Amino acid sequence: MPEKLLDIKNLRVVYKTDNDLIYAVNGVDLSLEKGEVLGLVGETGAGKSTIALSIMKLLPAKVGSITDGSITFDNKNLIDASEADMRAIRGNDISMIFSDPMSSLNPLLTVGDQIAEVIEMHEFDLSSGEIRKKVDDMLELVGIPHSRKHEYPHQFSGGMRQRIVIAMALACNPRLILADEPTTALDVTIQAQVLKTMNELKEKMDTAMILITHDLGVVAQMCDTVAIVYAGEIIEYGTAEMIFEGKDHHPYTVGLFNSIPDIKSKARRLSPIDGLMPDPAQLPKGCRFAERCRYCRDVCREKEPGTHIFDDGHMIKCFLFERKEAIGRR
Repeated sequence: MPEKLLDIKNLRVVYKTDNDLIYAVNGVDLSLEKGEVLGLVGETGAGKSTIALSIMKLLPAKVGSITDGSITFDNKNLIDASEADMRAIRGNDISMIFSDPMSSLNPLLTVGDQIAEVIEMHEFDLSSGEIRKKVDDMLELVGIPHSRKHEYPHQFSGGMRQRIVIAMALACNPRLILADEPTTALDVTIQAQVLKTMNELKEKMDTAMILITHDLGVVAQMCDTVAIVYAGEIIEYGTAEMIFEGKDHHPYTVGLFNSIPDIKSKARRLSPIDGLMPDPAQLPKGCRFAERCRYCRDVCREKEPGTHIFDDGHMIKCFLFERKEAIGRR
């Protein structure tokens, strides 16, 4: 039986500002097995990064807070973990890769010193020589000559900086990596190289990963399972095959796919999803997607849709499939 590494139940997160209470994550359930890659897909502001920051307990102090739910990692309750416990977990058991490598690296320290710092914080039994050797190995592992370890971040290209961040994230062999749009700032060629590096390292180290992205092409290349996130909720979940090849989808998922250029068709214009996500400080009463949905009915504006789970485990949160269940699938 697969080993469950991460289990999130009914996670709710709010941000408190001077004027509003922002409902960023609203009842998210997720689980991740050892070695699995889960893609979190959705528009900017959907709550994807907040989910990752909640796992790391890195929400902005006095602004962001977890109001409900549980986060269990390797049978440890992270919600109740102390800051000292989380410092031991971050970088060692769970690492995070951010979208902008330049803001993740210290411009005043060499890249070798920054990788060494991660190792020193968690592997206390290593000598200085062993740490230097491991720094060299990590740089070579991500395709950077170890002779460049004495150079500073500004001396590297964007793709190489991202590889250095990946080396830092993998330095202590974590069991879970949270990759928050790790290729957004890169051009297509470098993006392909970085994704290939991440995939090879994941396979080599058997590391689980949550990949946060809005790029469905990246999801198809990297992910085993996919969760579609909208307004702080997971509205569709399934294997990558279910999401990309299945016939049943949430209207929002259909809109995401229709927004991608199709090389097989000669359409003159893309088909974007009309409208905007609801204000997270004033979420609507019923379905969060109702005002943008072509299939919207009165019930969608009045009631929150239930979760429909098909026999194969594919989950969709939409009234369309409650009705479909009642009349039978065609």
